[in-house]
Amino acid sequence: MKRLLVSLLVVLPLLSGCTKKTNEILIGEYDSLTGSDATFGLSTNKGVRMAFDEVNDAGGIKGKKLSLITLDDQGKNEEAAAAVTRLITQNNVVAIIGGVASGRSKAAAPIAQSHKIPFVSPASTNPDVTKIGDHVFRVCFIDPFQGFVMAKFATENLKIKKVAILRDVKNDYSVGLADVFNTEFKKSGGEIVADLSYQAGDIDFKAQLTQIRSKNPEAIYVPGYYTEVGLIAQQARQLGIKAPLMGGDGWDSEKLFEIGKQAINGSYYSNHYTTESTDPAVTEFVKKFKAKYNETPDALAALGYDAAKILIAALERSADLSSKSIRDELAKTKDFGGVTGKITLNENRDATKSAVVIQVDGNARKYMTTITP
Repeated sequence: MKRLLVSLLVVLPLLSGCTKKTNEILIGEYDSLTGSDATFGLSTNKGVRMAFDEVNDAGGIKGKKLSLITLDDQGKNEEAAAAVTRLITQNNVVAIIGGVASGRSKAAAPIAQSHKIPFVSPASTNPDVTKIGDHVFRVCFIDPFQGFVMAKFATENLKIKKVAILRDVKNDYSVGLADVFNTEFKKSGGEIVADLSYQAGDIDFKAQLTQIRSKNPEAIYVPGYYTEVGLIAQQARQLGIKAPLMGGDGWDSEKLFEIGKQAINGSYYSNHYTTESTDPAVTEFVKKFKAKYNETPDALAALGYDAAKILIAALERSADLSSKSIRDELAKTKDFGGVTGKITLNENRDATKSAVVIQVDGNARKYMTTITP
């Protein structure tokens, strides 16, 4: 049944996109609806669709309904590039909401840039993504800030001085966070006692963890995706390592505790928002999301929603709904009240915003603190 639902999610928007009705505004989206990190794409898509449904239920934009055309990148860079090419050259979309993975955005965004189609990424945090060109935007914070956040939290909140790093050496996101954490933690007087690597898809991390154990770190920074992080946590505990793990927003998935079980409890990661917030924008979003999908929205759902809402606001302000006009209005985004915080897109088209630190507590995500730029 789950595979059937994914197929419908991809095919039905394509059918509507092919109608080319004059009363529709065609928007493209690509996400990892299948593959090893599918929860990222599925959550993001739910947030995007909810935002679009709200606008359409209210009458649309300038008398036109939004038509979302969603393609599955399968968690692969080459599929992301192919999806964006198809959305632009076959479906004739006027804007694209990009995927969540930095590597995939770096493969796909240049295509949007070359066709001068606005590209908005919900969660690609690698700094190089928006450097691709002036049509590329993001609504998330970037790796240098996220790495700084966890270095600051480790030093000031956890009061620790010795940390080991275990990075996914083939993942732009993981390498970016690890590099920044390394620099920032040392600036604060901390010591990196080991800096080891793995690759996505690995299932045995005991050789690296044995080396790390010999260095007696007070924490291990693992800025990877939940798929490997859960296994790393289990194997660390099996080897007698009691130090907490720390990471980034790539941990944020309902699957994290399912994979890591009790071993991941007590570990920390930086994230874009917390469902414990009392901000009316957050509480209303969580309420509506639960009513629509019968689940609690993770950060990817919130970022998908914010990316869609910022694009919608640009569409509403746009004089003629051309890609150029939409791009220019996106660039003017300032103090937008999003679910993941107040968002201003700076001169580099990056979002200036705060981050939160979360502690894993079973299936719950326990809010620890907020750290501002």
